[in-house]
Amino acid sequence: MKQIPLGSTGVSIFPLIYGTLPLGPLQAGLSPEEGGKLIRHALENGVNMIDTAALYGTYPHIRAGLAGWQGQVTIASKTHAADRITARMHVEEALRELGREQLDIVHIHGARLSDPFTDRSEILAELLLMQQEGKIAHVGLSSHYIEAFRLALQHPEIKVVHPLINRTGMGILDGSADDMAEAIRSCANAGKGVYAMKALAGGNLISEARQSMAYVAALNGVHGVAVGMLSQQEIDANIAFFEHGVADDKVWKELENRRRRLKIMEQFCKGCGQCVEICGSKALSLVDGRAKVDESACILCGYCGAGCPEFMIRVV
Repeated sequence: MKQIPLGSTGVSIFPLIYGTLPLGPLQAGLSPEEGGKLIRHALENGVNMIDTAALYGTYPHIRAGLAGWQGQVTIASKTHAADRITARMHVEEALRELGREQLDIVHIHGARLSDPFTDRSEILAELLLMQQEGKIAHVGLSSHYIEAFRLALQHPEIKVVHPLINRTGMGILDGSADDMAEAIRSCANAGKGVYAMKALAGGNLISEARQSMAYVAALNGVHGVAVGMLSQQEIDANIAFFEHGVADDKVWKELENRRRRLKIMEQFCKGCGQCVEICGSKALSLVDGRAKVDESACILCGYCGAGCPEFMIRVV
């Protein structure tokens, strides 16, 4: 299988990365057994990197998929903590739930922070301390801001970056797809590993999935692309695409006809507005005291669901 060096980390990866967000309670709500079977299928067919986060609720799915697995695998997680105590708790929870002594990558999860090095300086210091303790191999940065990755160039301790990029620029908070592509190229040239997210803009580009995936995969400096996959058919189609550039027309047309959406159970919405504050894409608003979604702006990240105190928002 194809292997790409992930910057200067010493890790090599297959360029398709299993994005586990859709497996968990924020989206499809698969059981750990169901999600684990999909992860294991991907591993057995060449995928060797898994992306997760403290927010996703998918550690049990990953642990189920890895049970008995003897092959190499790289696991990247993220902490959205705003204080060092919570950041440490997130890392130790991941280690405990995954049954590992070390995480390969832990990102500062600052999707809506243009300057995480100021706003999350305490978190960076704690992650670097845990790196010294052997609990983290590499510290990274995940963001929807171009400026965050430009600033990362001044921080050699950030070894891996996880930028939002798609051909329309949807979800990028401070510029265009071309601007983000330039920042990605600069990070890669500086020796940082780069793996992209939201190549299909949370499903908004699903009708043009092949074109959209090819755009991100071909960008100068992108070493891998994290893709959420909910069936063996999706996994097999994506592996063939990233390994051989093969896109079976019948299979991909079926995949491209699928569309997920954000569901708000309006009858239970109390109009607190927390989801509106969380949404970095400005896809949510309060109308007549209830949360409403602009589907043309929503990138289906699911973070609003995690922030809803009534648990009334889901990606379906």
